[in-house]
Amino acid sequence: MNREDRWFLMFAGTFVGLLVIGNVLAVKIVQVPLFGGTYFVPAAVLVYALTFVCTDVVAEIWGRERTNWLVFVGFVTSLLVAILVQLAVWWPAAPFWKGQEAYATVLGANLRVTVAGMLAYLVSQYHDIWAFHFWKEKTGSRHLWLRNNLSTAVSQLVDTILFITIAFYGVIPDLAGVIMGQYLVKLLIALIDTPLVYGGVWLIRKRLSEDNPFRSEGGKASWAK
Repeated sequence: MNREDRWFLMFAGTFVGLLVIGNVLAVKIVQVPLFGGTYFVPAAVLVYALTFVCTDVVAEIWGRERTNWLVFVGFVTSLLVAILVQLAVWWPAAPFWKGQEAYATVLGANLRVTVAGMLAYLVSQYHDIWAFHFWKEKTGSRHLWLRNNLSTAVSQLVDTILFITIAFYGVIPDLAGVIMGQYLVKLLIALIDTPLVYGGVWLIRKRLSEDNPFRSEGGKASWAK
């Protein structure tokens, strides 16, 4: 395995790990004081925002095909984890074990919420990939911050609208308020994490250049898109 493959697998593993952790953290709703108000968001909001950092770095370095593959692998992994967790929740507990109720409360996600999360994930992540490369065609190798933030801003809005609407329509009275509150928090995180995207891209390009910048055909490194 060469250095390029190792770096890609590291980002792929981080991406999938963040998704799995996010599915667990999302059970808890936390409050975020922002702009003079208080907004209620899933505890996974920060973790999930970092998945967009991973996909944007992968998209910048390795291109659309690998990023699409990464998102698909993340979906399959999340689906598998959801199924296995539900099986564990439904499995009759030992008569002396007293933690079943708490276990089911934390890990036993509602089917509607699970479907909402999966659908929102697929649509928003694939939109992010498409939008990132759309803006990359417009800006070339310049303005990484622009394509990172434009693609993520719209994708996070799509994710928030789909998830909240499908999961909580008819349950939460003020859907629009919840959507706007969560989106503001996600948008702020997206703006703050821009240096992480720059840092990730710089580090990988530096390491791959040190490895062998002329490995691929045509005298051009395979990561130099």
